[in-house]
Amino acid sequence: MVGIIVEAIITGILTGGVYALMASGLTLVFGVMDIINVGQGALVILGAYLSFFLEQKLHIDLFVGLLITMPVMFGLGLLIEWLFIRPIKRDRTMLSILVTFGVALIIEGFLNIIFSADNVKLQAWYITASFPIGGFYLSYIYVFGFLLAVLLLGGLYFLLYRTKFGYGLRASMQNRTAAELIGVDVERVSMITFGIGVALAAAGGMAFGATNAFNAGSAYDLISRLLAIIIFGGMGSLRGALIASVGMLVVEDVTSVVWSPVWASTVFFILLVIILLVRPQGLFGQVEGRKQ
Repeated sequence: MVGIIVEAIITGILTGGVYALMASGLTLVFGVMDIINVGQGALVILGAYLSFFLEQKLHIDLFVGLLITMPVMFGLGLLIEWLFIRPIKRDRTMLSILVTFGVALIIEGFLNIIFSADNVKLQAWYITASFPIGGFYLSYIYVFGFLLAVLLLGGLYFLLYRTKFGYGLRASMQNRTAAELIGVDVERVSMITFGIGVALAAAGGMAFGATNAFNAGSAYDLISRLLAIIIFGGMGSLRGALIASVGMLVVEDVTSVVWSPVWASTVFFILLVIILLVRPQGLFGQVEGRKQ
């Protein structure tokens, strides 16, 4: 039993890194733009389908394919921000939910037309191959997906804390009005931030699709989990998204092997409710009213 629990913890940590990658784009966009992108789940699944297309039709390795899918999805993010998000001038948080839900429906319809509603799964040697560690076997894809998350989240950290753009982005997260007063082009920062969030969704989609069968409808379950993660960690907190992602997957995996898979998600949501009762803004969230 101890070995099984250790395996569940390790798998949960590795999978949690991938969820942190997906959730970081969602919480970053909220922190800068004050919008809740409920279309993030659909964008993740779109990224998974793009990887599926490149792999099946063009025989491009999944990780090499990210050199194509991430720039494409970044451009799509810029387009979505310009067409649908920027026109929202008031009640941004509430209206963004409706607008991005509409975007999610458009993406879902498009994917159903092109790929049908059947489940698909990415294929590569490192998805089925595994190696021994301790008393169990671990699939290579979990390790590769985690390393991808570490690489991209490390790059995001460098962008945020070591570049001029990152300075403007963090200033916008703290106070949009004050950022404008010190010369930050908040509209440009917002547009690029949304593009980054969508590009991260592409990478997360590839890693998600490599470990899960999916179809266009998978976006709904995925966005509910991502929203739970960023609420647990604190809206707008990248550190919170990382810790909550790993915590959620570890709790679910351990619960599955110790108790029952049926209770896996339930236990996490019980913990979420308890955390919100004690700290409504989440683990690392800031109190409302910090922005003007």
